Amino acid sequence: MNGEVGAEARRARILLVDDERRNCALLASMLEPRGYVTEAAASGSAALEMMARDPPDLVLLDVMMPGMSGYEVVARIKGSETLKSIPVIMITALDDRDARLQALAAGAEEFLSKPVDRAELWVRVRNLLRLKEYTDFLGRHNTLLNEQVEARTAALRASYRDTIATMTRAASYKDEETGAHVERISHYCLRLGAALGMTQDFLDTIAFASPMHDVGKIAIPDGILFKETPFAAEEWAVMQSHAELGARLLAGSDSPYLRMGAEIALNHHERWDGTGYPAGRAGADIPLAARIMSICDVYDALRSRRPYKQPYEHDRAVAIIRDGDGRTAPTHFDPDVMATFLHCTGEFAEIYSRLQARPR
Repeated sequence: MNGEVGAEARRARILLVDDERRNCALLASMLEPRGYVTEAAASGSAALEMMARDPPDLVLLDVMMPGMSGYEVVARIKGSETLKSIPVIMITALDDRDARLQALAAGAEEFLSKPVDRAELWVRVRNLLRLKEYTDFLGRHNTLLNEQVEARTAALRASYRDTIATMTRAASYKDEETGAHVERISHYCLRLGAALGMTQDFLDTIAFASPMHDVGKIAIPDGILFKETPFAAEEWAVMQSHAELGARLLAGSDSPYLRMGAEIALNHHERWDGTGYPAGRAGADIPLAARIMSICDVYDALRSRRPYKQPYEHDRAVAIIRDGDGRTAPTHFDPDVMATFLHCTGEFAEIYSRLQARPR
């Protein structure tokens, strides 16, 4: 049933649902001269099938129908993610308060009694269609805004990650015989954080922040950084300064990666028992990301060749962390992080094996 399209209607499609054909014809005769396009369904199930194929802009729905009642139909419409925004006007010969309340409780936006007044019908239909048009506009606008925000966030995240990759490469060339150390650190922290039950946001951030832990070593003289004999007191003070230097280098950014990177750089040599540096923080005063980083860094340092030592096998490295060796002690680590690490040692061994140092 088609009528001439008026500017006000904007070719709005209205589904008429009534088991009496003449009732649908009467409603169509009232609506089509106003420019609306109408379709008819003789039952609630037929209406839902039609709506699933091609949702209308508005539904005029009879309450009393055989099989599925109008109340059930509107409840189905409002329970559907794809259909719930379609306004529904319920029409019935019943003219009592309970019927109206039941219709509204089921989700109908409006209620009309038979015989339907033409002027009232036009006003109700016009107002609901205008409201739906505005609601649809807001939905499209919000979708567009969300897409733009996501695109800009993705671009900003990519920019941050490019910056991080450049900084960590620079630090690795200064300190490590290969860049594999910082790559392994990222995987260790990600695995340990997941085992600790951290959120996905935390895991994503620490995966990119942790490789920046030693970025401050860029400023440490090679003569100290690569020294194979024990440090003099003043040399050790210079070496320790890399924690604060790294934190200052990463400070002041809005990037969550660089903020956590600064936090890790400053605190990853702090110890649970308060014997670390640079500030002697202890226990929960040390940020969790740095506590996770600490045990990962010690494990990888034990496994790796350094100017002052040969690499240790996995079992010995784990034993030193768990039991201590005079230089490293179990009291250096958060007990919860330690317990979780000990459950993940097989995965740490796999990460180290898979990401072995590659000669430059």
